[in-house]
This record gives sequence, structure tokens and C-alpha cells, in this order.
Amino acid sequence: MATAPTEVRPEPASFRDPANRVFHVGDEVLRGLDTQAAEHWRALTASVFFPALVAGGKVCATEDAPPALVPTAAGAPWAAVLRHERIPFVSHPYEWSFTMLRDAALLHLEILRDALADGFTTKDGSAYNLQWRGTDPVFIDVGSFEPVRDGEPWAGYRQFCQTVLYPLLLTAHLGVDFQPWLRAQVDGIEADQLRPLFAGARRLRPGVLTHLHLHGAMQQRNAAASTTDVRAQLRAAGFSRELLLATVRGIEKLVRKLDHRPPVSHWSDYQRTCGYSAQDRAAKEQFVTAALTAGTRPRLVLDLGANDGRYSRLAAEHADYVVAVEQDPAVVDDLYRALRAEGQRRILPLVLDLADPSPGGGWRGVERAGFAERAAADTVLALAVVHHLAIGRNVPLPEVIDWLAGLTAPGGAVVVEFVHPQDPMAGRLLANKPDGLFPDYQRDVFERLLAARGRITDRVELPSGTRTLYRAVMGG
Repeated sequence: MATAPTEVRPEPASFRDPANRVFHVGDEVLRGLDTQAAEHWRALTASVFFPALVAGGKVCATEDAPPALVPTAAGAPWAAVLRHERIPFVSHPYEWSFTMLRDAALLHLEILRDALADGFTTKDGSAYNLQWRGTDPVFIDVGSFEPVRDGEPWAGYRQFCQTVLYPLLLTAHLGVDFQPWLRAQVDGIEADQLRPLFAGARRLRPGVLTHLHLHGAMQQRNAAASTTDVRAQLRAAGFSRELLLATVRGIEKLVRKLDHRPPVSHWSDYQRTCGYSAQDRAAKEQFVTAALTAGTRPRLVLDLGANDGRYSRLAAEHADYVVAVEQDPAVVDDLYRALRAEGQRRILPLVLDLADPSPGGGWRGVERAGFAERAAADTVLALAVVHHLAIGRNVPLPEVIDWLAGLTAPGGAVVVEFVHPQDPMAGRLLANKPDGLFPDYQRDVFERLLAARGRITDRVELPSGTRTLYRAVMGG
């Protein structure tokens, strides 16, 4: 009996460069190349810098694949097809902390510097060209490499400014979180949007005058000129590959010096102030460990409200990969720095407001997939989260349960903590709300709702008597 062909799904974010297109075929990530892109690929594989970057894990592992695996381009077959390694979880730059974006920027610039020294450049400078293996950034846009032409600037400079450098300047110099700005526009922050914030003496802060004000002025001056005209002007002025390399080194030096260390927030010290006793903590860790090892080893675990990563680290001992989600950018940055120092490659920390998660964005709302579309987890940890959503953010309990179920892969499990109304933490939240606003926030109601969406396999009441943990297999 013949087997059904595997569905070929074009990657929604891969359409802007007609020379190559990414496809998903089952669990494989494939890239079709036209004739010129195939020539560039062959030159890449024969270069010195590219195989070294792949071997060092700085560029995603890539190999040739049979061209028949992906659909034809405009009626003609692709000249070549590549097979890429699959990134464990795709994230977006507006879900990264400051240090994550800075580390991704430094890798991007290192790759460009190595490429230029070997006669190549990159067509793009977007932050979206990078992903993560835990705390290791990795460059994924292999189709961006092309031979460098002497006398021409870096084509990706404007993209790099808008999606990388300007967000870093915004946070490092003004203390403003860049995440909402990047989330608002898929192409990043325009120079015109940022210049008013860097007027007066702020113009003199590192990188601002050159890369924001002068760059913006040049864009305005050359708005009517074609790209060909601008390139001709630069060549006539003596612009060379050596000058381009010096420019890249200068940007790299600037980015390396940018830093942001926000003051300690409420959430930074949450593990000390959240009110768990030693007995509660031990019982909770025992329950979570048992839940993670109750069935097949999870490929992906979501830790919602990860804070300092205590349970993310525990999950990483029993799962292939963990995404640690936390709302406070400062907390995520601290967690990232700690995980990076530990050499942790199986935990990815992300900035995400659980009551306002990343939506779909870009062209037709699907170019950048929303968090829910990317988060089919084998296990979802929702520890000390429900009361913050149901009471703190006024999300009805049925909606919370439906949301947890929607983040879980078919047959996956949810490990969830219900904080009783009598708990001190719930009491503090309720004290800020009108009386009688949450009559359904009760343990029996929560259990009934959870049982309606899944099969409760285990439960335990913590020694304090005001918190209960559940494991439920969703859809069961």
C-alpha cells in the first residue's frame, strides 16, 4: 500500500528573497536555491570561513539535499536544495532580553567580518536571521551570503540598525525596554522614530551621532537616488572593502560596550518573597520531577513564569529542550546571563507577557508566527501562574485552562499549581480587587474545568495547605 506524500509547507517568513525559499517537509527544514544562489552556495562550501563557522556552531548545520524534495520555483526546478538543522524553538528578537540581543548582534558582526575577509558579504542584517540553541546564538540565513563587490557598502546595514542597533541604543542609553518597539513593526525601529529621543546632549552618546543622526540624514539626502547611483558615488569616493571592514569593526566595538543593568525589581527577588516554606519547595520539586518522568521523555517543555529558572533547570534534566518564559526583561536578562555562564544549551529564556503573548505579525499576520502557534509543548509547567492571570489580570478560569490546553501538543501534559483563595499571595491580589469579583476562583471549580479538558493523573497538596499541584494529560 502506497504511503501518502509528506506535506510540503513553505515557511511564511521566507518570501522576500526570490533567489531562495525555505520549506518544511515533515521535520526537515529545506531551502531551494535558484541558479545564482546555487553558485554562491558552491563558492561558500569551498571557502575557508564558512565551513569553520558551521563547525563552530555559529552558523546552522547545512548540507546538500535532493532537489526533488521541494516544489519548483515558477515552473522551473530549483538549481539546488539544502537541508538545515532544525532549531529547537523559533523565537523573535522582541522576545529576547538586552544581553541576548547584544550577543546575537556580536555574532552577526563576527560572521560578517569573517565573510568580508574571505571575499563574501551578507545581503541582510536583520536580527531575525539569528536563532538560539539554549544560550548560544546561531545564524540561520545561509541564503544571505554572496560574493562581496569592491566599492559597495554593506547592503544589510539599514536592517541591522533598525532591528539590532537602534533597539540596543534605546535600552542602553535611555533605559527604555526595546521589546514593545520591535514587536510593533516587523522591519524594526526607523531612524525618524528614534531621533527625537536623542536630541541635545543625547546626540553625543556612543553610536548615536554616526549611526542614528548621520545615517538618517544620509537616507533623507539619497531618498530620490537609486541604489546603483549611491554605489557609484561610494566607489568614486574611494570606498573599499578595507573601509567596510573597518566600519564593521567599529560597530562591533560599539555594540560590545553597550550595556544595561536595570535596578532590582519585585520579580527579581520573587523566590525569596513568594512565601514558600522549605517543605513546600521540596514537595513541589518532587512532584514536578515525577510529572516530567511519568511518560515518554518530553522533547519540549514550556516553563511559564520561570523567574530565576529553578524549575527550568529541573526540567532540563529530564527533557530535550526547555523554553523559560518570564514577563520582566530584567529577570530574563539575569537568567540568560546565569545560564550562559553555566554553558546551558537546553534552556532558552524569553521575555513574554502571558496575558499578552506575541501575536502573529508581518505580512498577512503570519510572517512572524505568534507564540501559541510555535508552542506545541509535550509538557507545560504553569507553577504559581494561574492566580496571577485569573486575579491579577482578570482572565476567567475557563479561559486560563483553554489557553494551557492550547499550548500543549496532542497527548501532552500540563503541570499546574492552583493557589487557593486563602493563600497569602492570593489574598494580596484579591485585596486590590472589588469584593465578590471572583466568585468562581475556587479549587473545586478549577478541578472541574481542568478535568473537562484533560485527565488528571496526579495531584498533591503542599504542606502549607493553601496550594495544590496537578498533572493532567490534555485531551484525555
